[in-house]
Order: sequence, then C-alpha cells, then structure tokens
Amino acid sequence: MSTLAETLARIDASPRGARVGAFVDLDGTLVSGYTAFAFYRDRLRRNDIGPDELLRSVAVIADSVVGGDASRLGPIAVAGLRGQRVEDLERLGERLYAREVAAMVRPEMREVVRAHQARGHTVVLATSATRFQAAALARDLDVDELVCTELEVRDGHLTGALPDGMLWGPAKAAAVRSAIERHALDPRESFAYANGDEDVALLAAVRRPHAVNPESLLERVARLEDWPVLRFADPGGSGLRSALSTIAAIGGMNAALALGGGLAALRRNRRAALNLSAGPAFDVALSLAGVRLNVTGREKLWQERPAVFVFNHQSNLDPLVVGALLRRDFTATGKKEAKWDPSAMLVGRLVDAAYLDRERPAAAKQELNRLVARLSDGESVMIAPEGTRSATASLQPFKHGAFHLAMQARVPVVPVVLRDTGRLMPPGTTTIRPGTADVCVLGPIATDRWKAKDIARHVERVRSRMQETLERWPGHGEL
Repeated sequence: MSTLAETLARIDASPRGARVGAFVDLDGTLVSGYTAFAFYRDRLRRNDIGPDELLRSVAVIADSVVGGDASRLGPIAVAGLRGQRVEDLERLGERLYAREVAAMVRPEMREVVRAHQARGHTVVLATSATRFQAAALARDLDVDELVCTELEVRDGHLTGALPDGMLWGPAKAAAVRSAIERHALDPRESFAYANGDEDVALLAAVRRPHAVNPESLLERVARLEDWPVLRFADPGGSGLRSALSTIAAIGGMNAALALGGGLAALRRNRRAALNLSAGPAFDVALSLAGVRLNVTGREKLWQERPAVFVFNHQSNLDPLVVGALLRRDFTATGKKEAKWDPSAMLVGRLVDAAYLDRERPAAAKQELNRLVARLSDGESVMIAPEGTRSATASLQPFKHGAFHLAMQARVPVVPVVLRDTGRLMPPGTTTIRPGTADVCVLGPIATDRWKAKDIARHVERVRSRMQETLERWPGHGEL
C-alpha cells in the first residue's frame, strides 16, 4: 500500500520537463464511479432510452458483474445516441459535469495531477469514455491531451457508430503508446494511474505505474510486479470522525456566538459583541473541524476598511473561512433560504446578515441600500458574487450586485480566492473533512472612479484576476 504523500514525493523526485508523461484513467481512478451513469440518469429522466436499449444494457451490466466484458455496453449506448446533435451533447456534458461529475473527482487525484503539472510533465487523460463525458473535466484540470473513445459524426449529428471501436483494454494501451511517440515522451520516466483489470497493459507501458483502488486482477498483478497501490475514499464520504468533529465545530461556534449574543443584550451593542466573539467563534469551528488555513496576502485584509470582500464559492465551509479572516466589523449576504439554516442562524443574527430574495427585486434593493449605509458606517461586507456554489475550479459568471454596492459606497473591492474548500466539504455533504485550505487575498481595487455604464467590464476584470490566481497559485508572499 502506498500513501498520497509517498506518491507526491515520487513525483517531486522525478525529472522536470514535458518529456515525462503522466497518463490518468478517468472512471474509477480520477473519479469515483462511472461518468456514463450521469448520462444514463439524464436520458432516463427525459425518457430518451427505449425498452430494447434498456434491457440490453441491464443484461450487459449484470454479465459484467460476474466477470463479463463491460465494454459491450459502449456500442449499445452510442447506438442509442444516433441522430443527436454534437452541440447539444457538448452542452449536456458541461451541465452534468458541473451538476454531478465534479463532485465525484477524487481530491487526492487532483493533487496528483497538480503535482505533475508543477513539474512541467505532460498530463494525458486516457479513458474509454467519450469526449462528451471527459472534455469538461479535462478542461477543469487543464490537462495537455484527452485520449478517449471517438464517435462518428456527420453533419453535426452522431451516426451511432464507433469507427475505431471502444478505447478499452489493449486499444487504450495502444493509444497511450501512440501518445508517447507523438509527444516524444520517455516511458522510462513516465507515470500512469488506473484502476481496472483491463488497464494492466496501459500501466505496463510506463516505468512508474500506479494502481488506484484496483480491481481484483489488477491488484494481484500490482502485488506481483511491486507497483504502488493507492486506496482513496470516495469524495463526499464521511467517516464517524468527520461527523463528530463537524458536530463539535458547529456546536463550539454557536456556543461562542451565543456568548456574543448575551454580551450584545447586556451592552445593547451588537457590533461590539460581534467584534469580541466572531473571530474566536470561527477559529473554534475550524480548529475543532481540523481545518487549517494557509493564507497568502493576509495583510491585504486590513489595508483598506471598510471594503466589499468578494470570494469564490465552492463549499458551505467558505463563509467560516472568510469570517475567520475578516474577524471584526463585517456583515454578510446570503440567499433568503439561508436565514433558517440551523447551523448558521446564530451567526446570521449576530452579523445582522442581509438575506436577498431574488424573486422580490424591490425588497432585495432595499437590503442593498441598507448595506450601503452600513459600509458608510465602517462595516465591511462579504459576498460570493457567483451567487451559488461552483462544483469546479472554474468560476461561474459573477453577478454585479457586490460591485454596484462597492461603487455606491465608494469603498474598495477586495478579492479573496479560496482553494480546496470544496475538497474539505464537498457540495451536497454536511460534514467537514480535516485538512488544509489555501487562501490568497488580492490587493484592494478602488471603485471611486467607476461608472455604472462600465460595471460589466470592471466585474469581468476582477473575475479574470481571481480565475488566474486559481490557475497559477502564487507562492507564499507573492501578490
């Protein structure tokens, strides 16, 4: 058995440069489970699978469970897509990735890919899945090449045929060897990661193979050949320790905030109570959950206050992280539904958060006007301009409200870029995993000369800078 730390150390000890390849399998390796199921579920919801295709698919799946050839499922599914527009399937792939597949990506394998990229290695996603299943993830990870099963297209529509067959077993291994020749890679220094019995030949094509959560035959081969075997928990899975530490974290935070609420009642001063209790409350929550923060640019949190602090939103953990950084003299905004979230109700009351009802624009505008007054009174505001959580490392479009708010109050915008909070508390989960989240605080951006007619350009400039930071994370002390 090999650990993630040992794997990262092997990568760090390998030669630098693009001649070293890193071939990564998709289903079962880079993601837990199978991306095809997301497409099947979508087609079932739309009644797009006929009874014949459904019965044949079930028969193949049942046969594969007892050792049959699972690759026979591919041609059945592809035939069922005959006549569909490529453009529609590309959009569906993007939508399903954001909605389902991104949460299935193993955080440990993200770190492995990131480590190879830091060494300048050529990273290739090699999969038997189709381009519609894999392209969004390939873009999210910024890999150098996608090698996958290609479907026949005529006049922008699928024919239902597989001209070169499924990229399965020996065919995938051959595609990897072709990629080695195409990129002039050195197989004696290259890496590969896969989980399936059919991928033994792929792993044997390089000198540094890794079996990730391997199936039975691959695990036996790995033991015989002394290949590293990696075992990672499924994303979103929560053990008893994580569940207990999360309960302790929320309980400890709310206890500290309740003390602040008591002080507010005694002093009749909400803001003074917030300043005494908020920072320690968030510190307690993160500490009990086992979350550590690695912050670059911390001093920029205090350069100009009040300010509108905008952060990218990956997880329900984000407000705790940003609150722990801001510490005093701040409020927050959120969707109206968050007002009644039991885990966040006390903090919402103490910071007197503004809850925006997008179905009632007049009421939302009134709340924003109240925030302008509070900024003028010296309180900062924290806002996630994406409006909802993003399941990927790519930022969603920014809504303009936060930036109009800063412009009206004539205060700066301070971007706060978060990384790995989605790994510590994946979307759809209620528990926090222990680990480290990276934070990069960018410099304050003056808004006093902004004009309303130019707001879209200013917003896109801020978003681009935050996206660039995510893609090229700075070293400590930079930016």
